[in-house]
Amino acid sequence: MKTETKTVLVSGFGSIGQRHVSILREMGQKVHVFSRRKLQKEEYYQNLEVASIEVNPEYVVIANETSEHDSALKTALSFEIPKILVEKPLFSTSIENLTVNPKSQVCVAYNLRFHPLLQRLCSEIKEQIVLSVQIYVGQYLPDWRPQQDYRKSYSASRAQGGGVLRDLSHELDYINWLFGPWQAISALGGHYSSLAGDSDDVFCLLLKMENCPAVVLQLNYLDRTGRREILINTDQHTYRLDLMKQEFSRNQEHVSSYSLEKDETYRNQHTDMLNNNGKLCCSLQEGLDVLRLIDAAEKSAETETWQKNQHLR
Repeated sequence: MKTETKTVLVSGFGSIGQRHVSILREMGQKVHVFSRRKLQKEEYYQNLEVASIEVNPEYVVIANETSEHDSALKTALSFEIPKILVEKPLFSTSIENLTVNPKSQVCVAYNLRFHPLLQRLCSEIKEQIVLSVQIYVGQYLPDWRPQQDYRKSYSASRAQGGGVLRDLSHELDYINWLFGPWQAISALGGHYSSLAGDSDDVFCLLLKMENCPAVVLQLNYLDRTGRREILINTDQHTYRLDLMKQEFSRNQEHVSSYSLEKDETYRNQHTDMLNNNGKLCCSLQEGLDVLRLIDAAEKSAETETWQKNQHLR
């Protein structure tokens, strides 16, 4: 489906902001940039309110530091921007009293929902009873962004919204999407390694979900190989997904491999926002629930107790 050209404002021009700008321009969108940093090769605004007035965007992508998401979103909402996509995680901490403008569609950029293997899994298990899930994601932080000293990145800083629970919260979103919502959690985690910084570099979670009685999840900054894997047992099949190798297996049968173009999930996410009002995207309320899950994991690790989801209806 062809995407109609819209006026877009991208807030933030770090690595992820630059990626959004590049993809949206390739999609034929008219893209403007807000950045507090001085940029050499890009026309930009240094004041988000001025940018919102002069650009009058139909779509805003909030891609600055996590600690600045709250203020940027409030500004976008005050101008009644029709479509707003906030990079993950939604905020650094859980915010319950967020005033939402009904004229604005707000979603959170958990683009792994658009991964073809996860989409296939979602379709296959829809009519099955899920019995157990084991998920692992790990990548060595110093190798993650080779162009940048990891010690200066937000990932190494708790105050800037770093740490595996927030950095790798794609997994928290898609377990809620596929098996949730979450009902209870027990967790262990913290800064265990000799890596610089004070952010959590390991977290292990045991969760009870609405549609699965046992989910085990490990996230870390330590795996020098780099892995992203899912193992699922249902009442009918055993599924194994390797998101690094792009492989999907059912029982002992290799079902499919997929050659994923690097920006495909991002492009599909933007298409969903622009054409379908974010129908498949992580909603604002779902993004807030991920933050509640992060808070509960941290509290569980600190107090060595089970934590229940107090927001279940």
